[in-house]
Amino acid sequence: MMIDDKKGQRAVEKASPVQITAVYEGNDLGVSLGANLCIFKVWSPVAAQMHLLLYPPLTDRNSAEQLDQLKYQVMPMQSDGQGVWVLNIEGDWQRYRYMFRPTFADGTSTTAVDPYARAVTMNGEMGVIIDLERTHPEGWRKDQRPKLLHATDAVLYELHVRDFSIHPSSGIVNKGKYLAFTETGLRDEAGHTLGIDHLAELGITHVHLMPVFDFATVDESSVNDNLHDVSNYNWGYDPLHYNVPEGSYASRADDPETRIREFKSMIAALHQKGIGVIMDVVYNHTFDTAGSSFEKLVPGYYYRQHADGTYSNGSGTGNEVATERLMVRKFIIDSVRFWAEQYHVDGFRFDLMGLIDVATMKQLTSELHTRVSPSILLYGEPWGAMESPLAEEMTLKGTQRGAGFAVFNDNFRSVIKGDSDGDGKGFATGEEGKAAHLWTGVQGAIHDFAEAPAETLNYVTVHDNLNLWDKVARTQGLHEVLGFLQYNEDGSLKGCSSVEEAVSKANPYLQVDPNDVLGNETVRRCLLANGIVLTAQGIPLIAAGDELLRSKYGDMNSHQSGDVVNAIRWDQKQRYKPVFDYYRGLIHLRREHPAFRLRTREAIERYVCLLHQEEGLLAYEIQGTAAEDTWQRIVVIYNASMQTRSIPLPSGVWNVAVEDGRVDMHSLRTMENGQNGPYGENSQIEVRGISMTTLYSVL
Repeated sequence: MMIDDKKGQRAVEKASPVQITAVYEGNDLGVSLGANLCIFKVWSPVAAQMHLLLYPPLTDRNSAEQLDQLKYQVMPMQSDGQGVWVLNIEGDWQRYRYMFRPTFADGTSTTAVDPYARAVTMNGEMGVIIDLERTHPEGWRKDQRPKLLHATDAVLYELHVRDFSIHPSSGIVNKGKYLAFTETGLRDEAGHTLGIDHLAELGITHVHLMPVFDFATVDESSVNDNLHDVSNYNWGYDPLHYNVPEGSYASRADDPETRIREFKSMIAALHQKGIGVIMDVVYNHTFDTAGSSFEKLVPGYYYRQHADGTYSNGSGTGNEVATERLMVRKFIIDSVRFWAEQYHVDGFRFDLMGLIDVATMKQLTSELHTRVSPSILLYGEPWGAMESPLAEEMTLKGTQRGAGFAVFNDNFRSVIKGDSDGDGKGFATGEEGKAAHLWTGVQGAIHDFAEAPAETLNYVTVHDNLNLWDKVARTQGLHEVLGFLQYNEDGSLKGCSSVEEAVSKANPYLQVDPNDVLGNETVRRCLLANGIVLTAQGIPLIAAGDELLRSKYGDMNSHQSGDVVNAIRWDQKQRYKPVFDYYRGLIHLRREHPAFRLRTREAIERYVCLLHQEEGLLAYEIQGTAAEDTWQRIVVIYNASMQTRSIPLPSGVWNVAVEDGRVDMHSLRTMENGQNGPYGENSQIEVRGISMTTLYSVL
């Protein structure tokens, strides 16, 4: 997650904590539709009265401003004794807008959008009554999740919806939209696949989408007017409505049904390609505190406080949601189940999961796996941004043991690359003394914090901080040579009047010879870093564009830099095709060979053994046959040093499948008499500097 205190957050200095015992266990909060019947339910045990405000429906004939001037109906709701207010009204109320008006014992009153709203008006100003059955795209009832037998079978790809298609080189018509994922058959001038076909060719199992529920700070009414307006760009870590797709990614934000239908169309298109969808969800905080529906309906309940009554700020954004309180926990579980069931979402990544209490994560995991699908992937960041009163109840590394969800392995990340934004190095970027720690990560963290490899999410970079190309270049001291963006202490750009100017002057690939891409040191270190991720035990995740050598021009926090920095430049596929081929080959290797995705601690301890370890070098063997692989024995060697290293091999006939930036599932070459000596205990293989080699034996 990105932390930023300049997002217009309206903090509340003092909370008014209330002791609430009323808990509602039903699954029908919000709006339910029956035959000629509409049922409204909202939880607010501290309200003395509750009214439903019912506004005329949205139509193409009336603007929202005109409709707001029309008279709305005010209807009293009844308390059911469990803190829930209920109102049943007969008739067809499709597309009517609605709000709740709580009145409290002191006479104060406000209006709030239904926190359970499934549809909203543009910019989320009101809830809308929608029959979700009417939002299904063609063939939706036949949509099926791609099969996933075990979490370690997954290969994840973190992606921002807008970044995916906004650049002219994407060839996509629906730029920046959900529908971009439905466009197939696109190719560049050299015939290389683009868009969703590129994802399928790459071989990933899941797209991990950065937040796609309704967020607060993009004006949906103007997002289509200027595709290059930086204010239209957002990472989505400013939650507004948790159960509604973001409108700026829809072709029409002013039509409540369109964003829902197009979101489902995106899911269906990815599923048809065999790709699952992970949602990045932000239940740890909301964008606004005092103005949120939670605070308006039940003041002092939904947000965590310090002992003195002030709101805590473990998220670094002004508040943190009190997930440990029963009705907050219920809301989160209801919400993720809604996305999984209504939208067929295949998994969830939890932002700042450390701020979600362990009991909530365990209950949520159990319900999703037993009541929806055991194949749903769940993982998150096992940390908070700042100090939280949740303390020992936080979901940190180790608390996930045996619970069915995974955590980001920042230990492994730092060992591989070094620090996130500075000059600090790791194994793949040339730091000595890292091989032993690397071995711990390669084994799936089972001797670190994990009970099983399915509990570690292995990665080197995601949207936060420097991306992989920029980080590696920085460790080489190239950031000034390549013209990366530099900032003054006040946040202004050095030497440029705009980001566009700075990007135009930068040349991230200045030192890459187009005729020898794989010979470049920066390229080789990037391939080694993600090569480790894709061959280690656990669940691998790569960031979108790594396979194209994507650069963000040294911007370490690009959430406000717009498309000029963030857009994926698809013309780089043709330019750096050997890099794409390497990623595709390693992903195919992993998916074809179960030895790289063992499922238990016992299997790793029994079948994965260290062969050789020294400065900048790690070699290990996997007993493939024992792990039910078609390859009998597998040797993996990581050489992060600049020099070619000679490694002794166990006796046998060996086929080289990965070497010097190339992958061949059958064999690049076979270890024969001659160059590498006779077969036997003294056989050696030479591993080129800054590369990974993988060999296998079938005899």
